[in-house]
Amino acid sequence: MHNVLLTGATGYIGRRLEKVLREREDLRLRLLVRNTRKLTEKTRQHAEIIEGDSFSPETLRQALFEVDTAVYLIHSMGAERDFSQLDRESAEKFYNACLEQGVKRIVYLGGLGLRESASPHLASRLETGDILSSRPDRIRTIWLRAGVIIGSGSTSFEIIRHLVEKLPVMTTPKWVNTMTQPIGIEDVVAYLSAAISLDPPDNVVVDIGVAPISFQEMLQQTAEVMRLRRWIVPVPVLTPRLSSYWLTLMTPVPYRIGAALVEGLKSETLVQNDHAQRFFPQIQPQPFRETVQQALNELEQDLVISRWCDSSGGAVCDISDAASPADSVYRDVRIAPLQGIPAEHVFAAITSLGGKTGWFSHSLLWRTRGLIDKAVGGYGLNRGRRMHGELRIGDALDFWKVVDLVPGKRLLLVAQMRVPGKAWLEFDLQNDTLVQTAHFIPHGLYGRLYWYALIPFHYFIFPGLIKKILAKAGEMEQEARHTQSREV
Repeated sequence: MHNVLLTGATGYIGRRLEKVLREREDLRLRLLVRNTRKLTEKTRQHAEIIEGDSFSPETLRQALFEVDTAVYLIHSMGAERDFSQLDRESAEKFYNACLEQGVKRIVYLGGLGLRESASPHLASRLETGDILSSRPDRIRTIWLRAGVIIGSGSTSFEIIRHLVEKLPVMTTPKWVNTMTQPIGIEDVVAYLSAAISLDPPDNVVVDIGVAPISFQEMLQQTAEVMRLRRWIVPVPVLTPRLSSYWLTLMTPVPYRIGAALVEGLKSETLVQNDHAQRFFPQIQPQPFRETVQQALNELEQDLVISRWCDSSGGAVCDISDAASPADSVYRDVRIAPLQGIPAEHVFAAITSLGGKTGWFSHSLLWRTRGLIDKAVGGYGLNRGRRMHGELRIGDALDFWKVVDLVPGKRLLLVAQMRVPGKAWLEFDLQNDTLVQTAHFIPHGLYGRLYWYALIPFHYFIFPGLIKKILAKAGEMEQEARHTQSREV
């Protein structure tokens, strides 16, 4: 039996790869994750779980014990600190632990591109690959390199889709003519899974991607797949900073991630070798149009397994136990009787909040708060949610993040909007009542002034929210009764 450690298992690619690997009968799968609560019950049943991170030597020794192949899907781009320093430190500690534990093979996914023209983000990914490949006499490293990854929930696809959906006429910067070689997420996962069984005589770098295409052509072909007519007008005056703000306004990505992507799009990211065909001839990547259609189908059918904001190297997309709502200085508590409405319908109404459903009441106030958040570099409301009918711990919900979920009982959201403090929104079903609480821990005087300044808005938003939740639950109960009566 082949022992495999998968890191980054709650991230965009990691969730999808984990699903494939746990179905392989030739593998014994172990996961290294920062937060075990983000894992599904099925994952817990089919994999050994180690909680911790790649910065702890003791955790790494435990995670890598008797491991044959380690899959490294860790990056720190979302971190507040210098992501390149964090990437370097993580890779060095991980590699040293692999050497110590006698790991035979490392599979790593990095990015396409040349060192001479690499953006800071790509340069860090290249440095990580160099570190993980530094001792071929001790460990064989299979270094896969991909450019733009297309799939439901991927950063690149969500940017492309939002631009195409929202802008009939696009004035675009000159970097839209930059060439890249995109690849579908299903094919990326197929290469990673196959690489685990590859036994090359030396380190190998495998560049993956379909035929070269420009970002402008990706926009045009996506519009055609979506049956939309779009006009693209490149202009020379959009600087990288303006381009980043443009992406931030029109798409779900915050400024920090948008700026990193724009910086990367200034340079070509093309395949430099034929190793994909040589080592993995059984994999024939889907053309760009087909990957777009598949991604759209998953969105329409509510089958999105993972999203770009599921996890990252920092608090920008992750959840933390550093503070608790119990420590709140300020609270806005609303209590309402269920009035005979079954608790399961009330909880279903609560978990339907956000995304296209919205927040039920005072939509203009919610949208205004979202626009303010976007303007200062946050997510705003247009990050949406992964699926309409399902939430799990770690899911993004507009500018909130799910940090606790007890089915039929409690939903706790932590704010990821830009606020001078720490904020939560909690829904708790207690006997025959719904308790809705906004918690806030202010940072200094500004945090306290912020809370008091928002009290007039809370006066409208929070009473309306709890009333509309119960009204929605009542509608769900009526629909359930009608369905039962028709079946009878």
